[in-house]
Amino acid sequence: MEQLHVNQAVELIDPLIGLSGNLANLSAFLYDLLPGLNWAGFYLMKDGGLILGPFQGKIACTRIAVGKGVCGTSVLKQETIVVPDVHLFPGHIACDSASESEIVVPIIKDGEVLGVLDIDAPTKNRFSQAEKKFLEAFVKEAVLKCFE
Repeated sequence: MEQLHVNQAVELIDPLIGLSGNLANLSAFLYDLLPGLNWAGFYLMKDGGLILGPFQGKIACTRIAVGKGVCGTSVLKQETIVVPDVHLFPGHIACDSASESEIVVPIIKDGEVLGVLDIDAPTKNRFSQAEKKFLEAFVKEAVLKCFE
């Protein structure tokens, strides 16, 4: 993954369409860019938990408690979590039974978690360290601009 893709994502952001529209475009961008996904999208913090935000893919869970599943654990730890096999992750929430691997990147601004970027794949060991690095840069440079 290259900085070029992060730059392309930044160019998609339009302050006139608001948070929901921008996150929808960014999830579509990732869903098209990364092969072999079955879900790419966002959960946003509201009332102390995560609620479903814009996404591409199959039907999703609508609420996730902090500390629960991969997304809630990412919020709690405030770190990216790469799960090569979701069946081995304690407390994994199976929103889509086809998911086999997952990566979750927290969206953090001024020390506060605003939500997470969640990406699932129907194959084990789907997410590389290079993709982890790319997605962290994507969140830092593109996604955070949506919250300005």
